[in-house]
Amino acid sequence: MSSQLTGAHQKTYQRMFEHPISHNLQWREVWSMFNAMPDAEAIEDDKGNLKVTRNGQSLILHRPHGKDLTDEKELMQVRHFLEKSGNSIPSPAEAGTHLLVVIDHREARIYRTELNGAVPQKIVPYDPFGYGRDLHYNQDDANGQRKPEQRSFYEAVAKTLQGARQILMFGTGTGSSSAMEQLLANLKKHHHEVADRVIGSIAVDEHHLTEAQLLAKARELFVPA
Repeated sequence: MSSQLTGAHQKTYQRMFEHPISHNLQWREVWSMFNAMPDAEAIEDDKGNLKVTRNGQSLILHRPHGKDLTDEKELMQVRHFLEKSGNSIPSPAEAGTHLLVVIDHREARIYRTELNGAVPQKIVPYDPFGYGRDLHYNQDDANGQRKPEQRSFYEAVAKTLQGARQILMFGTGTGSSSAMEQLLANLKKHHHEVADRVIGSIAVDEHHLTEAQLLAKARELFVPA
């Protein structure tokens, strides 16, 4: 099970469930992860392809020409195999009750604040051309709506927050320049039950705060359950 993986193997497992799916996973990282699973059997054939068997499910993974596993179809096959053969990485809302969202236009990091050393779930905007650009708020000239990649980003974050008892948001900027404000507006418009659980949205200078400082600040602000 995924809970028995540690360190780099656990991080590789979690990256398989990022939204959108990571496209720079190294073949050796995925191969090593499967070999580390105590409930999986991984066999490499003479062509370098990998056959994995786990809890009655089988997966054949073709060795890529380069060092990275970049084929999206195969990456999705790995994700579906992990889901069908065992417990997939739960969303923070399924695993905990107090969630901290640290968000800007590049990514959203979602933490379970009751855990020390927890790896955050990361969600990044869909960037089909790999520019790594900021996802600033722009009005579409035709209909005045947010562009699809913005909508999918905020919807993915909203889906991850469903089920949480309390949610706290940290972000930078104000108004339309703030990804935090845009997320909050999305929740109020489309996800009322999630918006009702947001206990605060606070502007912070996250680039000058460590992860431990962000979590400590959040724990001070959460209302006792």
